[in-house]
Formats: sequence, structure tokens, C-alpha cells
Amino acid sequence: MSSEPVNVNDFKELARSALPKMYYDFYAGGAEDEHTLRENIRAFHSITIRPRVLVDVSQIDMSTTILGHRISAPILVAPTSAHMLAFHEGELATARAAAAAQTIMVLSYSSTRSIEEVASSCDAVRFFQLYVFKRRDITALIVQRAERCGYKAIVVTVDTPWLGRREADMKNKMVAYPKKNLEGLMSVEINSEPGVQLRTFAKATVDASLSWKDIEWLRSITSLPILLKGILTREDATKAVEAGVDGILVSNHGGRQLDFTPPTILVLEEVVQAVKGKVPVLLDGGVRRGTDIFKALALGAQAVLTGRAVLFGLSAKGEEGARTVLEMLKNELETTMALSGCPSIRDITRNHVRTQYDKLQAML
Repeated sequence: MSSEPVNVNDFKELARSALPKMYYDFYAGGAEDEHTLRENIRAFHSITIRPRVLVDVSQIDMSTTILGHRISAPILVAPTSAHMLAFHEGELATARAAAAAQTIMVLSYSSTRSIEEVASSCDAVRFFQLYVFKRRDITALIVQRAERCGYKAIVVTVDTPWLGRREADMKNKMVAYPKKNLEGLMSVEINSEPGVQLRTFAKATVDASLSWKDIEWLRSITSLPILLKGILTREDATKAVEAGVDGILVSNHGGRQLDFTPPTILVLEEVVQAVKGKVPVLLDGGVRRGTDIFKALALGAQAVLTGRAVLFGLSAKGEEGARTVLEMLKNELETTMALSGCPSIRDITRNHVRTQYDKLQAML
């Protein structure tokens, strides 16, 4: 690019130029026809903002609290794998970027830096993303390591009993990457062709029998708050509350699992209404602008998570790029709040947005 990036899409193009095609497609791609991947972004465009004027917005306060932890803005770093494919310091650089932005990073279980290395990289609040393995003893050991290293919550991914068909990885013959957190716990050698190694490994190790009854078991192995990542329906949101979880993350895995699941922003309100304020609801999927964050907050999310945007920044400019992406999103949200007449997060209400459903209702 001939000029410095000014938004996430600019960083995406820089990442495309900086990375080998195999790695760029691994980060940017989705499952099968990538319908959900595209719709995650497009669905935000169908929602309009209803700004209020003549409100004192000389001071904007974007800060909020997630599970009792104060952050500078309702933007967390989503769990994404293999940051060392983007930048040699990997998740260490991402952790420092999140700390500089005064927000929370959720470390992926399949990170290329260990739980312990990331914990010692800088002083910050961090959550840990967990996959439940067939070897429950290994799962328990990983949770104990995270708790011992000061992680403040466990984010359990529940939409991956099988790994989705990511056809770009198959075509590129994507090779397996080191899974630092599993070293010494299980064999990470994968006897299959490049391009399907990750699916083969997941099928051999991840517990496809995981069900609602196992939430009680998860409770028994940790005192940390437990959030479920991958909820898309009111039925599962209700079950999650009944199971006693501490939070819900509305997520379709960034369009990387089951294609043709709905965009997360379009089911957010359904989940929020089912939860009835009993636990916090967060959202990921398709967040590329401050206006996206504003819309999610107006529809009931307590915060959003962004994964690919941070990876694009990391790929293009390392730690500085990841930090810049987070600051860009914060600046865009601040501008959106000011121009919408919302001096603080609590001032953002359902009346500040209009969805396609609202438009249809108005026509009846």
C-alpha cells in the first residue's frame, strides 16, 4: 500500500501481501462455501444507526466491566490459533498489544506460545479458551495450568465436536503447526496428508461426546468462571443458564465450522432475550468497524471479541500492528458514540439501531 493503513480492511490487504498464501488463507478462510464467513460481515451492514442529537458528548467513556474486570473499551481479543505463523513472537506480541490497549486477551488452547510464556509476557487480565479432550485428565491439567498462571476465566468452545471442512486449507495442503500447550501431554504427531492434518488431529483428540451434563464436571475441576463459546439459539442459551455457566459467547466460529449458520449479529438479540440478564452475553464474528461494535452493544452484547482483525495487524506490523488495530476500533467506536449521542456505554440502547426485522414490522 502507498499509505499507512487507516482501518481493519487496510490491514487485511497488508496481511495478504505479507503472508504466504497458505497462512493467509488459514487465517482468513472459512468452511465450505464460506457463506457464513461473508454473511458475518454483511449482516452488520443491514443494521442502521438511529443517532440522537443535542447531547453533551464532550467526554466519551468507553470503559466497561467484564466478569468484574475493568477494561478500556468493550473489545476483547478473541482466541485464535498459531500466531507465530503471523509474527515470530506469536502470542507474546498479541498479549502485549492487548495489555497496551487495556483489554482482555483470550488465549487459544492451540497457541504457538505456552500458557506459561504468555502469562509471563506482561501484566494483564487474560482468559483461556478450552477444548475438552477425550483424555479428561489432560483437559484438567491444562485448566489447572491456566488457573495457576493467573488466567481469570475459562472459555469453553462448544461448537467443535468435529472440525469444519476448510477447503482452502485442503487445497493449499496446510501443514500442522506446533501446539505448545499439549507438549508432553499427548502425541501431536499427525499421520495424514497435509491439508487434512488439523481435522485428523481434532477427530482423534477432541471429545465429540461432550454434552450438557459435562458442565458440572467442568465446574468440578476449576473455581474460575466458565463461559460457553458457540451459542447461536435461544434454546441453547436457556440451557446454558440452567447449567450455571457464568457467560455466553454468541459465536459461529468465524464461519469456520458449520457453513450456513446465521450471522452472529442476527441471532444476538434472540440469545440476549433468552438469557434475561442472568449472565453476560458477548459476541464475535465479523467485527471490522467501531459501528459494528456499537450495533452489537445496542442489541444487548456486553462486549465483542475480534480475532481476524488482530491477526491481520500482527501479520502486517507485528505487535505494533495488533495494538494499532485495537486502537483503531476503539477510536471508531468513540466516534460512533459521539455522533450517536451516547457519552457512555450505558447510554447505548436498543432504540439506537434499526434492524431488518424492525423495518418489516414498521411496514405491517
